[in-house]
Amino acid sequence: MAEKKKSVYNLFYGLAALLALLFVFFTYKQNHDTAGWMLTAFFVSLAVAFRGHHLLKGFSYTVSIIAAVCMALYNPQYFVTVGDFKLSKLTIPLLQIIMFGMGTELSWKDFAEVLKSPKTVVAGLICQFTIMPLLGFSIAKTFNFPGEIAAGVILIGCAPSGLASNVMAYLAKANLALSVCITSMATLLAPLLTPLLMKLLGGTFIEIAFWKMVWDITKIVLIPIAAGLVFNYFLHGKFKWLDKAMPFFSMGGIMFIIIIFIAAGRNSLLQVGLLLLLAVFIHNVGGFLLGYWSARLMGFQEKDCRTISIEVGMQNGGLASGLALNMGKMATVGLAPAIFGSLMNVTGSTLASWWHHRKPIEREGKKQFEKQIITQ
Repeated sequence: MAEKKKSVYNLFYGLAALLALLFVFFTYKQNHDTAGWMLTAFFVSLAVAFRGHHLLKGFSYTVSIIAAVCMALYNPQYFVTVGDFKLSKLTIPLLQIIMFGMGTELSWKDFAEVLKSPKTVVAGLICQFTIMPLLGFSIAKTFNFPGEIAAGVILIGCAPSGLASNVMAYLAKANLALSVCITSMATLLAPLLTPLLMKLLGGTFIEIAFWKMVWDITKIVLIPIAAGLVFNYFLHGKFKWLDKAMPFFSMGGIMFIIIIFIAAGRNSLLQVGLLLLLAVFIHNVGGFLLGYWSARLMGFQEKDCRTISIEVGMQNGGLASGLALNMGKMATVGLAPAIFGSLMNVTGSTLASWWHHRKPIEREGKKQFEKQIITQ
């Protein structure tokens, strides 16, 4: 049975190779519409093939995200409207359902982690809401992007960490409980801190309606999470199908949001594409590095350093995209969050996979770390 499954996955590797050749052929013939479908199908086949390998299995969703981005870039017309209905109208309801699902996965015990390890949680939150906003502001200034594009870079930096960080923390053999706690607390603080940081930093590029953003985040985040918490408290375990379905729905919902925003901002992306991609990459990887080394300098254990690194580097791109939509700037301000949401799954899963095969070596706190630095 196992051999049969292996042969099926090998077929998808072969199919992926064929599709790659067809992509090159149709691109050479300048038949870009067909080439786009071949490239999308190539990544889909690769995602399926990866499911059959224990080392590559964690990259399956990442490759699926890349397939979605390719589809949106080559065929944006399919993801803007259906008849007279704008697909962007689904963004907020999808985010609310995803946040509700996050609430159903939480319990009051999760928040008790704050009391058990307040130092690491507070340190993670401080890193989250200082490193990424300031790094985003610096990058926006350095690259001299148009105002609304620059504001999008800052917006993704001011967003809280997302659910994907919890998955990556698990894969990286980090502190999963700490990851869930930081994500939860950052999300609950977002209705105040995200608008405040955007007003201070993003307000230098575009006008920011502070109270409107506070309300937007409240209805997208706080209300659905509160409803999920109530649902979990009274109906925990009574709808097991929901527990199994919500993670898949969340992943699918995030992918759909990315497709919509990439499609809407395709023309702007083609104008500043490579430069914006570079800026977002620096922002994302810079978050990982600065988050990790900040935690190391504070003397935290290796598992906690990994956790804070992932929490800082991986933002809630869906929430940032939803805020851009409510600002009426989906195709400009929403562009950097959409790219960031796609890219962080690639970099995050790569980092998590690298850490997965390296057992955390716990230290004896800050003094031990300082001794290592001196001896080196």
